[in-house]
Amino acid sequence: MPDNTAHVQVPAADQTLRILGMLARQRGPVAASMIATQLEIARSSVYHLLATLEEHGFVVHIASERRWGLGTAAFELAGGYTRQQPLARLGRTLVAALADRTGESAHLAVMTGRDVLYIVEERAPRRPALITDVGVRLPAHLTATGRAMLAALPREQVRALYPDTASFADRTGRGPRTPRELRELLRATRRQGYATEDGEVTLGLRSMGVAVSDHTAWPIAAIAVTYPDDTTKDTTELASIIGASADELSRRIR
Repeated sequence: MPDNTAHVQVPAADQTLRILGMLARQRGPVAASMIATQLEIARSSVYHLLATLEEHGFVVHIASERRWGLGTAAFELAGGYTRQQPLARLGRTLVAALADRTGESAHLAVMTGRDVLYIVEERAPRRPALITDVGVRLPAHLTATGRAMLAALPREQVRALYPDTASFADRTGRGPRTPRELRELLRATRRQGYATEDGEVTLGLRSMGVAVSDHTAWPIAAIAVTYPDDTTKDTTELASIIGASADELSRRIR
């Protein structure tokens, strides 16, 4: 008797990938009815597929708004993709030039769920060793790179990533510990155009970061500079220098 399993699964796989592709192109979570209408998939099938995707972490359901967005597993895939693509190669020369220009250590990181993963690290001479080595993960809400990317995400996506106090890791006793504190911090980040952290990762060190966006304005990475907290810095000038590097990397990957 022939095995027709593959023929049954292909349409479902096609519909699942189309749903994920549509969600990835949106600026924020959308209603299931919109997914069904735009993709011309039966609403019952959409709900079934979304429930399965939610179970595996690829989508999240924001019940209060009856909308669906990408979940942390989707971020893991995005992080894996960018690590295998030219992002690190294209960013390496920019990060090295940034370290040379500022005289401070610089790095490039991507989001993976609620963490940032460092993919490029350039150590400045005679500067303290950092924990942010290539391959290291740190809680995104504590780092300048993570905050820069979180501030550029849709607010609904941030709420889905940090729904309660249990979502917040701690390293030095500093940093946001509730969704409200994080919202206020990200609001300030958006207002000033760059992210900062002061001793949240390592006491005695500060960082400043700017997000790198793809052609859809999605924050796929962030560039940051780290320096001792007893170093006098012109923050406006430093933000401008980092921002120029982030803008150039954004241009190169589009």
